[in-house]
Amino acid sequence: MTQRPRVTEDGVSAETAKALRAAMLRLFCGKAQRTDGRLTKENLWHEAQVSRATMNRAQPILAEWNARIAKHGKTTAGESRRDTEITRLRKKLADKTQQCTLLEARLKAAATAIVALHHDNEALRAELTAHTGTVVPLIAARNPHPST
Repeated sequence: MTQRPRVTEDGVSAETAKALRAAMLRLFCGKAQRTDGRLTKENLWHEAQVSRATMNRAQPILAEWNARIAKHGKTTAGESRRDTEITRLRKKLADKTQQCTLLEARLKAAATAIVALHHDNEALRAELTAHTGTVVPLIAARNPHPST
């Protein structure tokens, strides 16, 4: 006849209580070994490698779990860091998008000014040619023979 393990004040055997608490610690520290690390009771019993029913009998341990979740939420340290980084990157992206929009508007304004200046220049060249007949480029107007 096999002996049943002695049930502790945790409502389960000492070995099971130890496994559940170790699983809780791993999950809370973000170092899950058998689950995706989310802070759920399903992950707790999977991580501890016990049945759901066995976990449910460990009411004092579940009370510890619930208290921790109530105090710190269901977000693990790794998830908090990830969420903080995502928020920081989203803000940076929004800032860069705003900067690009501003620069694009400046670029369009500069392009418009360049086109207007080009047309003005062409009109002035045409007017000068009509009055003088020849346009002398500024580069050619310089002394073509350097001093010796």
